[in-house]
Amino acid sequence: MAMKQVETPASRETRSGLYAALAAYVAWGFLPVYWKLLGGVPALEILSHRIVWSLLFVTLILLFQGRMKEIAAVFRRPRTVSMLFLSSLLIGVNWLLYIWAVNSGKVLETSLGYYINPLVSVLFGFVFFRERMEPIQWAAIAIATTGVLFQVIRYGRWPWVALGLALSFALYGLIRKQVRVEAIPGLFAETAFLVIPAMIFLLHAGVTSQGSFLAGRFSLDMLLLGTGVVTSMPLLWFAFGARRLRLSTIGFLQYIAPTLGFILGTVVFHEQLDFPKIVTFICIWIALGLYSLGSFWASRREAQILEKA
Repeated sequence: MAMKQVETPASRETRSGLYAALAAYVAWGFLPVYWKLLGGVPALEILSHRIVWSLLFVTLILLFQGRMKEIAAVFRRPRTVSMLFLSSLLIGVNWLLYIWAVNSGKVLETSLGYYINPLVSVLFGFVFFRERMEPIQWAAIAIATTGVLFQVIRYGRWPWVALGLALSFALYGLIRKQVRVEAIPGLFAETAFLVIPAMIFLLHAGVTSQGSFLAGRFSLDMLLLGTGVVTSMPLLWFAFGARRLRLSTIGFLQYIAPTLGFILGTVVFHEQLDFPKIVTFICIWIALGLYSLGSFWASRREAQILEKA
């Protein structure tokens, strides 16, 4: 008779972390659906609501968790404040570009951007931190670059939405890597830096009767209020999961969101997937496969070194 396996506290923690990280990436993957529901609202207005309601929602979370002292500690460190100010500008640009792209029928290009992002981050790690890169990872970057250049040659233009999203988010990650601030206090600081121009924009839109909020559509008002929730909750889930999972697991899960974006763009929103785009996506998928394989080999080697030590 088979013995029933007893679940340990560590395995429970890992399982709950996996569920939380999955929830975060699935939520991010389906985010284009939410922005499409706000398709009649200008991207800059959606961004402004996202900033204001995210700040309010995060503040309520921090008050509920009794963590407002962390905010005071953040703003007492001048270097941290300046770095978070830079990261707030980058995440603001990333959010605005993403919202605009989704509602302009470029969901496939946003998917491509977030597929490229890990490769850009690896390259930044090599350039800025002298992190060692495997030959297979160099090959991955070369193949991804070939895929992008193929589109440039065929279309005569760069896929600037994809590259803009990848670069802005990779630069954002580069800065946040150097700032020792937890995810939620960090989001509070970043939205706090952006909230004044966001509120000025929304007040001007309201006074001039150009705003969409409180203009007579209750469902639209609720969707705009909800931008704070759809921004903050996945980040909470991700922070919970990241503390309980291996980096290699997180690295694998990060492909869920752009894959869902790719499916939404082709199947739900019926965006054109022509030959140049197919070639580019195939190159990126091959590159990501090689990159993941290289990361797996590197982690195996590190584990073997630690076992021998």
